[in-house]
Amino acid sequence: MSSEFILSGEEERDSRVKDLVRGAESAGINNPENRIVITGKGGTGKTTITAILSYLIAEKHKVLDVDADPQMNLPYALGLDRKVAAKIVPLNVQADYIEEKTGARPGSGWGEFLSLNPDVSDVVERFGIGINDKISILVMGTLHKSGIGCLCPENDLLESVVRHISIRNDERILMDTEAGVEHFGRAIARGFGHAIVVSEVSFNSIQVASSAVTLAWDLGIKNIHLVFNRVAGNKDDIDSLIDEIDPSIPFTVDQIPFDENLRTVDPSVKPLLTSNSKMVPAVRKLLNRIYESS
Repeated sequence: MSSEFILSGEEERDSRVKDLVRGAESAGINNPENRIVITGKGGTGKTTITAILSYLIAEKHKVLDVDADPQMNLPYALGLDRKVAAKIVPLNVQADYIEEKTGARPGSGWGEFLSLNPDVSDVVERFGIGINDKISILVMGTLHKSGIGCLCPENDLLESVVRHISIRNDERILMDTEAGVEHFGRAIARGFGHAIVVSEVSFNSIQVASSAVTLAWDLGIKNIHLVFNRVAGNKDDIDSLIDEIDPSIPFTVDQIPFDENLRTVDPSVKPLLTSNSKMVPAVRKLLNRIYESS
C-alpha cells in the first residue's frame, strides 16, 4: 500500500479545508501549505526525515527548521558542528529574552504582570542559527503539556514564537516535535498545512501515530501524511496497521526503506545526500506528494 491515498467523506473534507484556509488568511497566514509539522513516537526517525526534507526543499527554497523536540537532535542531524550544537541554549530557558518579551521571568512565581501577546518578530534574527545559506534552525525546547494548567512566561513566549513563524511567508517551515501535537492548540496549528506522522512497523508505534493523526485532524491540519519508516519488506504488516487509524480521516501513506548507511553517517544526514542511499529517494517521493497536495 505504498503511497496510497486514503479518502473518506470528500465533501465534508472540502468544506473543512475551505474553512481552514479562510481562518488562516484572516490571521495573516497566506501559505499554510508551506509549513509542515513532523511528529511521531520517539525513536521512529522523524528528526532524520526532517533533516533530509530540509536539504531537499532547500534545493529550491529557503528553509527555517524549528526544533520543538526536547531531545534537540535536529542541529546534529543537519550537520551543524557538534561543539556548536552542544552549546545551543533553547528558547524555553532563555530567561533574559523571556523576561524582556513577556514581562516575567521563568520561575518567578505568581503575581507578576504577564504579556499574553509578546512581540517576538526578532526571534529568528536573534536566535536562529545558519546551517548554510538556504537553511537555518531555531531551537525552541518544548511547551509544557496544556493539561497541567501552566500559565507561565516560557509557554507564553513559545506559543507566540510559533504564531509568528506561521506568518513568515518568505520561507518553508519545518517543525520537528515531540510525540503528539496536542500542546499546540488550534490557533497555532492552523498555520501548518501539513502534518507528517512517522511510525515504525510496529503496533506500539502505530498507536502513537494513530493518536497523532486524530489530533492533527482535530486541530485543523488539512493534509496528513502517515509515513512508515525503516520498512524491510513487511507489506502485510503495514496493511494491518493502517486499520488502526480512524477511517473517517483522509491521509496519505508512504514508506521509507531501512537504510544501513544511517549507521555510518550518524548523526548528520548530509553524507546520505551524495551516497547510494535508499532513504533519500523515498523522502523525495514524500516531498513530491506534499507539493502535489498543496
